[in-house]
Amino acid sequence: MIEAVKFWNEPNNKSHWAYEIDPEWKIFGEMVRLAAKAVKAEKPEITRVLGGISPIDPHFIKTLERHGTLEDLDAVAVHGFPLDWNLWSINEWPDKIAEIEAVTNLPVWVTEVGISSFGAEEVQEFGLRRTAELLMGRVDRAFWYSLYDLPQAWEATTRHREAEGSSYYRHFHMGLLKEDGTPKMAHKHFSDYTPEFGICQWFHFEDHRLDDAVQHLRNLGVKKLRTGLSWADWLRPDAEKWFDHVMKKLDEFDVTATFCFTPEHKGIQPHHTSPPQHIEEFADFCSLMMRRYA
Repeated sequence: MIEAVKFWNEPNNKSHWAYEIDPEWKIFGEMVRLAAKAVKAEKPEITRVLGGISPIDPHFIKTLERHGTLEDLDAVAVHGFPLDWNLWSINEWPDKIAEIEAVTNLPVWVTEVGISSFGAEEVQEFGLRRTAELLMGRVDRAFWYSLYDLPQAWEATTRHREAEGSSYYRHFHMGLLKEDGTPKMAHKHFSDYTPEFGICQWFHFEDHRLDDAVQHLRNLGVKKLRTGLSWADWLRPDAEKWFDHVMKKLDEFDVTATFCFTPEHKGIQPHHTSPPQHIEEFADFCSLMMRRYA
């Protein structure tokens, strides 16, 4: 069942929001404000969370507070990858959470944290265990990213792709399982931290991994799952059938559903990271998802 919804994904990341169009996040702030009100009107018991920020930036939270974005939210979320992309130590996790707690009274969730096996599986194994030590009991929700490696034939969701150098290729090695389902070294430890520790796993449209993923999550003792419901995917042919299938398969988990990705023809720019031309349409999509799946 859906226990929480998140509005967008890493909005302050240059790969996930067209900041050149919205440098002060005024469009984003108003879009989330309308969406949070819409979800609250449909299902007031559902927890409403600001999309996980990356980098972890107190100034961004203060900016959105000035825009009135936080008024109908119940939590804010952060993402961190200190052994792969962030310029801070893994041991600074408590300090990074405290930075956000200092500028808002809302609880802080960690909705993506992960370590790639790009260099060595032993690095990911250490990273999982140390991350769990630092975050369990410190935040209300923590989600490991991710269950599966990203298939090599797909693209990582980033605007700059190969221009990012090795940073781009680390996206493909974040799973506890390899692309073919083979467990990595960190896999054997994850059940030590469930059900408190959740998993974030994105499912692509008509993703062939869905059934196997559900079984792996059960085997690991996972109860809390974060995934995405893409506004762009909702406008594909047969989208209702696929969305219904996914949500039925995931019904046994406490799901945090992330709403994001602008349909290309509805963006100010023709890209899924673009602010929409009409922000109220995003709120309409969120309302529809609540009526259908919450």
